[in-house]
Amino acid sequence: MFLVVSYDITDDKRRTRLAKVMEDYLTRVQYSVFEGEIDEKHLQEMLKRVRKVIAKEEDSVRVYRLCEACLTRTQVIGKGSLTKDPEVYII
Repeated sequence: MFLVVSYDITDDKRRTRLAKVMEDYLTRVQYSVFEGEIDEKHLQEMLKRVRKVIAKEEDSVRVYRLCEACLTRTQVIGKGSLTKDPEVYII
């Protein structure tokens, strides 16, 4: 599935920790916005880690799941493009 995740974190240390968690799963496209393909197992793992970092009464994390139909209608205006994982991985 394709995700867009944005956040508003009030504390600098928590914001830095959350960004590091997000970088383990998705690609940063703006300062507090990440996107990319992720499977359900890794999504649940990521969300568990996110919950450990944030202060629920102060911070906000939004996770948007984009269906294939919505993804094909997504536009990027200006610099950049949607994050796409390669079909083949070479290790």
